Amino acid sequence: MGGSNYRLKFQAMGKTYQVVIIDGGPAGLTAGLYCARSRLNTLLIEKGIIGGQITNAERVENYPGFPKGISGIDLGQLVHEQVTSYRLETLLTEVTKAVPNQRHNLVSTSEGDFVSESVIIASGSQFRKLGVPGEDKLVDRGVSYCATCDGPLFKGKAVAVIGGGDAAIAEALYLSKFASSVKVVHRRSQLRASKIFQERAMGEPKIEFIWDSSNPN
Repeated sequence: MGGSNYRLKFQAMGKTYQVVIIDGGPAGLTAGLYCARSRLNTLLIEKGIIGGQITNAERVENYPGFPKGISGIDLGQLVHEQVTSYRLETLLTEVTKAVPNQRHNLVSTSEGDFVSESVIIASGSQFRKLGVPGEDKLVDRGVSYCATCDGPLFKGKAVAVIGGGDAAIAEALYLSKFASSVKVVHRRSQLRASKIFQERAMGEPKIEFIWDSSNPN
């Protein structure tokens, strides 16, 4: 009797699902695909764009099945179409609280509360900040974390990209279409990006490398 009362109390707080997935990036969408194909009543919640940060990529070339590459936003849309074809529910809103329990979990959002037997948190990553003075104040006024979003704003200007991995070099290559010059500042003496990105960047006359440099703080 106590268990039944407990379930009724939680169910009264919001719609009940077997699984709630928090975040709709590639990991969350993949989890949603497996849950939906297993015929689990599943809700995926994303506060931004379905597809997550991959939607910022101008071109994804390392995902199987697309020999000529595909834009990040197109890839996100295709995966979304695939998972919703198996009746996965998606909701664009922000999760404000998640309360775990042995039997049922409460997920609170800006659109109301939801109860689930299981919660999958696939919140992915956030843009990494430098932590230098003035960085936060200059966001959208010279400081950007997405070249695909803001690249045209830097047409004819000299820009700097911080980092040496795939993301940084892909951004530098994209910015070279608009900027007058691109300086890649890296804390090491060699890049960590994949060789094909390195070859393209080294062959781009607009890109210059500044090695062994980092924030002194």
